Amino acid sequence: MHGLLGLLAYLLLEETVAWLLLVELGLLLSFVLSYILYRKFTRPLRLLGTGIDAIKDQDFSVRFRPTGSAEMDRLVKVYNQMLDHIREERRQVQEQHFFLDRLIQASPAGIVLLDYDGHVTEINPMGLELLGLRNPPIGQKLEAINHPMLKELAGWDSGQSGILSGKGQERYRCEVVQFVHRGFNRRFLMIQELSKEMLATEKRAYAKVIRMMAHEVNNSIGAINSILQSTIEAYPEVPGDEFAEDIKASLEVAHQRNQKLNQFMRNFAEVVRLPEPNREWVAAGEVLKRVKQLMLPLAQRQSTALELVVPDHPIRLEIDEEQIEQALVNMVKNALESLGRGGTVKLILSASPAQIIVADNGPGLPPGAEREWMSPFYSTKPEGQGIGLTLIKEIARQHGGRCELETLPNGWTECRIRFH
Repeated sequence: MHGLLGLLAYLLLEETVAWLLLVELGLLLSFVLSYILYRKFTRPLRLLGTGIDAIKDQDFSVRFRPTGSAEMDRLVKVYNQMLDHIREERRQVQEQHFFLDRLIQASPAGIVLLDYDGHVTEINPMGLELLGLRNPPIGQKLEAINHPMLKELAGWDSGQSGILSGKGQERYRCEVVQFVHRGFNRRFLMIQELSKEMLATEKRAYAKVIRMMAHEVNNSIGAINSILQSTIEAYPEVPGDEFAEDIKASLEVAHQRNQKLNQFMRNFAEVVRLPEPNREWVAAGEVLKRVKQLMLPLAQRQSTALELVVPDHPIRLEIDEEQIEQALVNMVKNALESLGRGGTVKLILSASPAQIIVADNGPGLPPGAEREWMSPFYSTKPEGQGIGLTLIKEIARQHGGRCELETLPNGWTECRIRFH
């Protein structure tokens, strides 16, 4: 069009000046009109380019204002709605991700997240505590981590669940769960501690049985002892009558036996009636020193060395001093009885982790005992009632810790009270 106007202006150059001016004015208007049309055509493209760049940079705050053109305003409206929708979805995803992360971190269950190849990508604080790990094993495979529970869980299939045992009284419900992430399957482990609930259920069960037994036995023993005592006092003493002397001696033996049975039931009842600990911050090393001084004569009588191993710096624990001392006395007594004669018993205090250990180099636990000892009133002695060990476990539980008993590969057997 511009070429035709230019040719027309050339032909009219010599004929009429007015036509020349008119053609030149038309040419100028044509240029202006072309520029306006060019701007109208290219402006949507520029807006689209700006929007594409914003989306590429993940900047969803960019919005366009209406231009006054109907077609352009429709495009602007659709673009703004799309960005609002993307921005809202992104906000919801971020909030859900933050909530999920906080939920995992605060979860009372241990959670171990794995990547597509089975490497650990995340483990929450409860998972570290339940597994007894100091540092998160990020980037490692389960079977490569030096932990028996994780090695066993590495062979589980997705959806499999069950109960596993720890070193001490711990029982854990474990489950392997599978989920889809970015189109690929990933797994995570969920570990829940059942020890407290199981121990509380066991305690309620045997406490009820012991109360019933104590009530019936004490009622009977009281009446029987009264009759026996009256019979012994009223029985006539006939000098030289061997039969009468045997009868009286038998009655005294029966009375003494009843007294021992009564004391036996009281020992059981003490475990059930153990009060809540009155916890105070005390120097734990001083408690161990007192226990050593108390048990040293008994150790010397059987030629057993009793050693104390405490750090140079004082360690303070929030404990019930009397209950922990009672537990330690039972722990040392059990170690001395397992040795019989000779050997060494050590009282050990450590700060990291906070625990008290009584170790002996005796014969160790018999086969199968490392699992059976967690049962209430379990004892390895033929005539033992397991009251001392049950008392130790109960005191540890009421202090928020746990009791562990195991024979180490080096031959030493350790009974530990580990505080959380």
